[in-house]
Amino acid sequence: MREVWNALVVAMLLGLGPGLPGRAGEPASGVTLVIVTGIAGAEEYESVFSDWSRHWRETGEQAGAQIFLIGENEAEEGEPSDRERLREVLAAESVSTEGELWIILNGHGTFDGSIAKFNLRGRDVSASDLSEWLKACKRPMALVSGFSASAPFINALSGPNRVIVSATKSGHELNYSRFGGYVSEAITSLEADLDKDGQVSLLEAFLKGARDTDEFYALEGRLASEHALIDDTGDRKGTGFDWFRGVRLIREAKGRIKPDGRRAHQFHLLRSEFEQLMPAALREKRDALEMKILELRDQKKSFTDEDEYYAKLEGLFLQMGALYSEVEARMEAVPGSGSEASPE
Repeated sequence: MREVWNALVVAMLLGLGPGLPGRAGEPASGVTLVIVTGIAGAEEYESVFSDWSRHWRETGEQAGAQIFLIGENEAEEGEPSDRERLREVLAAESVSTEGELWIILNGHGTFDGSIAKFNLRGRDVSASDLSEWLKACKRPMALVSGFSASAPFINALSGPNRVIVSATKSGHELNYSRFGGYVSEAITSLEADLDKDGQVSLLEAFLKGARDTDEFYALEGRLASEHALIDDTGDRKGTGFDWFRGVRLIREAKGRIKPDGRRAHQFHLLRSEFEQLMPAALREKRDALEMKILELRDQKKSFTDEDEYYAKLEGLFLQMGALYSEVEARMEAVPGSGSEASPE
């Protein structure tokens, strides 16, 4: 019995728990995608940042997300500035309690030693501005700050049920950042799907984007001027891609209560067919069970009685099995859903 549960734990940790490969592209109900294109600063960057935002927009459209585009078109006289428009959108979306809120910032950033900003046309927006505007937001939130000097945005916005991605490990990495472009492509890349579940999580997109960035500097023989981080535990520390093997964190840092990456691996902008057929309430229950299983694994060494540990593990997996049986029943009722496949 213990061998069976050990195998199940390994599968879950690798993202290979009960589930079906499926098609991506049906509506991701309740998801809001806010895409902000910052000021280019130089003509060479105008098309670059526009392309990054286009990648995200096309993914959001394919997912059926509600999309807000800011900074793509010149504001006409009397219209709100990009900063004001962003504030208005975030204020409105923070009121909602359902669905994920994704915020994508493509462009340049600055840091003067104390204040980090994302450069907009007109007045910039600082990390503390965003923190204040999102203070009331209780829905699951992801912020991809793919620009230079973006690390302080982790410090300002990290919190429960939030995934914050930065292109840099400090505010002093001020050179143009390429990470934003790589992660915009990774969000739909088959190569990024490390656990082969038919969808790309935000963690997987981060890992591929960061590795592609690192490879660029290595191939060019240049010293890397950006080192992407991801934070999803609320500890404001962030973790680099080289701490992961697959989607598993393989290193530990002193003072960290929980490892980064687990919650980020539950964020999917473009969901697989299996995920699409799972009601939001059921998905939240599944995510919570996954976290409990992973946390129990972390505590294994603290159990003096192994039988107690495996009994708890068995109870959680029985709950998970019942949940997936319900989802599979829904799939069987959907014509052409591919339900003839079954989880191993």
